[in-house]
Amino acid sequence: MKIGVVIPTYNEEGNVRLIYERLQKVFKNELSEYEYEILYIDNKSTDNTRSVLEKLCKSDKRVKCIFNINNFGYYHSSFYGLTQSDGDATFMVNCDMQDPPEMLPQFVREWEKGIPVVIGVKEGSKDPAWILAFRKLYYRIVGTLSETEQIAHFNGFGLYDRSFVETMRRLDDHDPYMKNLVAQYAGEIKTFPYNQNKRISGKGTTNFFELYDCAMVGITSTSKIILRSCTFIGLFISIISLGLAVSAFISKLIHWNDFQLGISALSVGMFFLGSVQLFFMGIIGEYVLAINTKSMQRPLVVEEKRINFSHTAPNDIQDIQTEEQ
Repeated sequence: MKIGVVIPTYNEEGNVRLIYERLQKVFKNELSEYEYEILYIDNKSTDNTRSVLEKLCKSDKRVKCIFNINNFGYYHSSFYGLTQSDGDATFMVNCDMQDPPEMLPQFVREWEKGIPVVIGVKEGSKDPAWILAFRKLYYRIVGTLSETEQIAHFNGFGLYDRSFVETMRRLDDHDPYMKNLVAQYAGEIKTFPYNQNKRISGKGTTNFFELYDCAMVGITSTSKIILRSCTFIGLFISIISLGLAVSAFISKLIHWNDFQLGISALSVGMFFLGSVQLFFMGIIGEYVLAINTKSMQRPLVVEEKRINFSHTAPNDIQDIQTEEQ
């Protein structure tokens, strides 16, 4: 039995060897009955991450690497890495070690009981209070709007059975959203709460726009309610507007000389209706963007090089430009 470990990287030169050493201790001390491989997938790092990874691959053939030709984003890269693992179970963990790799034995013991997916859910974090509050609000809103279940405070950290990985390989999804995919396709799930640690080395590279993009993917891929609410809100405002118009007309007829509607009321009404229209135009734009992304049929990533692989990637997932043994 073999456990694969997938570690997405981007500018993690200070962490790649450290997480490798911590994983080695875990397998030696607590999971010695299992074979293992460690797969790093690098998103075009601009520091010395790739040099460190190449040295690791030379010193240990159980370490594999996929170097992307460009930075395709964390979510695309990590999902693609998951589909390239050939372990009986695959453990996905971030290289910054905010998610503790020492939780792997707990996950494996539950997997041995027949649970196909075992994941970690953040119970606490070192992030600023305003980020935590915003995150909780987002999950509450999306949970209310979504027709399908989502897993809150989950970033992909977990152990996945080969059967689930095979299902992910068959998906034709060019904007994979793991919070929904795991909830929808995993079957039985076991969750472990944990407190997310501080990054050990380097700086986080996820910015506001990447977080916003992920949030919009979460909404557009799981919810129809917002889009359909445009119709209902428009109908509701139309009825109110018609009622106000009739009321103003009658008042003017009864009090012709005394009744004055005033430009202020008209301005407020125009600005209100304009803002509602712009908001829903933006929402519709997000759905159109999601449709456009899927229609282009672009690959999740394009590889530049593979190291320590004995086979190329499946043709229906990705063509390999070069392969290095």
